[in-house]
Amino acid sequence: MGGKSARRASGEGSDWRIARLAEAQHGVVALWQLREMGLNVRLVDKRVAAGRLHAVHQGVYAVGYRLLSADGHRMAATLACGPRAVLSHRSAAALWGLRRDSRNRIDVTAPCRRGRIPAGIAAHRDGSLRPQDRAEIRGIPCTSVARTLLDLAAVVPIRELRNAVTQAEVERVFDLNAVREVIGRSRRRRGVARLRQVVATHDPRDEYARSELERRFLALCRKAGLPLPEVNVSLPLNGDRLEVDFLWRDARLIVETDGRRSHHTLAAFESDRRRDQRLKLTGYEVIRCTWNQVTEDPIELTQTLRALLCA
Repeated sequence: MGGKSARRASGEGSDWRIARLAEAQHGVVALWQLREMGLNVRLVDKRVAAGRLHAVHQGVYAVGYRLLSADGHRMAATLACGPRAVLSHRSAAALWGLRRDSRNRIDVTAPCRRGRIPAGIAAHRDGSLRPQDRAEIRGIPCTSVARTLLDLAAVVPIRELRNAVTQAEVERVFDLNAVREVIGRSRRRRGVARLRQVVATHDPRDEYARSELERRFLALCRKAGLPLPEVNVSLPLNGDRLEVDFLWRDARLIVETDGRRSHHTLAAFESDRRRDQRLKLTGYEVIRCTWNQVTEDPIELTQTLRALLCA
């Protein structure tokens, strides 16, 4: 009994619980969680001195080793801002897979947070988070997709916001009703007008556009008032199937957007011409347009498309 009592008094019997908690939290634990286990600051400091805990932020520790994954750093930032904090803004968008985030700071929203902001964290104080604004991805507390898009609308250009909405559809996490609900109760928030605009003009075809050039071509068609094409369509062709970027089926018109990265090689040049010839033989008109035509000279391209669609 004496040995067990001594171990209990020193906190050593808690080590396996700390390890299990860290395993569920990408290798990190918070001081407030350790206190809930019964460890006081002296016992925590003892583990830090022994190399069993490593400080990541004030009051947040990596267990056993210092190296953390990207999710470990996200979890640590969230824990550093308190029990009800959630990953948010650009960091939450990256966690959901809506966009990349290469910044060296992590966005965290905490209800009514006070005090010094830990280094490496962009802390947002907000007491308006509702239960439906909260979610969890891979065990990391974060804002819901709808709330993430609202927060993102306040900090990124509208083009990036539109891409994030499209990516949310690709990832099958976009809920239009949830986005409209969060817009409806956030009338005075920064970014709400921008998100409302993107949702109002959003077209499901954007989901199938694979590149920025394709998305810009679709935007050009909308702005010019042209009939919108089918996107990335697989066409049957003499027992084979060819995929085309944009198709106006009734007009039998195909447009291919040629990005320099994927079409600059000799092999790609030869393959593109063979495809065009095969499509021409089956009655399709094929034209190709470049980044410069779409972005720098859209008027001439629009006139060409309108003439071909009206022919």
